[in-house]
Amino acid sequence: MNDFLPLLLNQCLHAACTPLEYSDVPPERAITGDPRVGTAVLGSFGGRTVGIWEISPSVSTDVEVDELFVVISGEAVVRFEDGTPSLILQPGCVGRLLAGSATTWSVSQTLRKIYIA
Repeated sequence: MNDFLPLLLNQCLHAACTPLEYSDVPPERAITGDPRVGTAVLGSFGGRTVGIWEISPSVSTDVEVDELFVVISGEAVVRFEDGTPSLILQPGCVGRLLAGSATTWSVSQTLRKIYIA
């Protein structure tokens, strides 16, 4: 992730339109589709990274970092390997992911979120 969009004091940006840097999800994590993720690191706040993250429609696996997020567009279901109830994500949802959680992301519409990790 590049620090190309600094989170400036007393300013804002339109997160839904902010350009992102894209990469493919590693093949060993892709289950269906051709998952691509986009990221933009906005800066840091209280020792945490603040950014924008996006994933294309697909099904893929991940191991999470400790994160608080707000979904701004798209739809997905996040399932947890340990049996934790699934997260149904849509615009306006606020969620928390625990570091080390093994997940499967089923993304039906390109999902974009703001995160603090």
